[in-house]
Amino acid sequence: MAAERDSQPSASPRRARAAAGSGVATPGTRARPGSTHSAPAPAGTGEHPAAPAGHGPVEVRRSARRSRTVSAYREGDRTIVLIPARMSSAEEHRWVAQMIDRLAAQESRRTLGDEALAERAHLLSRAYLGGRARPEQVRWVTNQNTRWGSCTPSERTIRLSHRLQGMPEYVLEYVLLHELAHLLVPDHGPRFWALLEAYPRTERARGYLEGVAAAARLPHVPGARGGGAGEEPAPCE
Repeated sequence: MAAERDSQPSASPRRARAAAGSGVATPGTRARPGSTHSAPAPAGTGEHPAAPAGHGPVEVRRSARRSRTVSAYREGDRTIVLIPARMSSAEEHRWVAQMIDRLAAQESRRTLGDEALAERAHLLSRAYLGGRARPEQVRWVTNQNTRWGSCTPSERTIRLSHRLQGMPEYVLEYVLLHELAHLLVPDHGPRFWALLEAYPRTERARGYLEGVAAAARLPHVPGARGGGAGEEPAPCE
């Protein structure tokens, strides 16, 4: 389950107990009667407006008992996001998008081995490149600290930096597709970028990687709060 906590001042012990005992449903359990209600997704699609295109059904459950936290988990092919009842629509959209990313990052930490990585590459080639990009080898490497991936077209090999492990799945897929496209077009000209237009999350993945690179260049600020997963300020458990 992905979760985050509000950066507001700590609640009183009584309120803290109420938040901890919110009766929120988790996989295999039931919520207390009347404690939550679901916000229906757009008719006919099951997709929340804040979810990435093609993500799948998202169900938002609001709870009056949940005053300071947001949580999310998978239930089959559906993503369940649990939020406080008082949260505005704009806040809901922001947190749905953030929690989807958080879950994706957690899931990608179950790192694919080289064999599974190669299989993912072949699936992406068939889905977005007509199956024309056929790598001979796809593997993780630990010696690429200045780039996310590399491709040697003459040998038809692709190498991905281990730093991608733990990033959202759509980021990994974008980097794989980027290197697969180099098997067809070795440079970064218009023909190359046209190949990546088929992937719906290209711009989002590029923005994510640019943000990671920019953050790595920031100077250390003494006393600044550490930024591990789940330590970002905001509402969530």
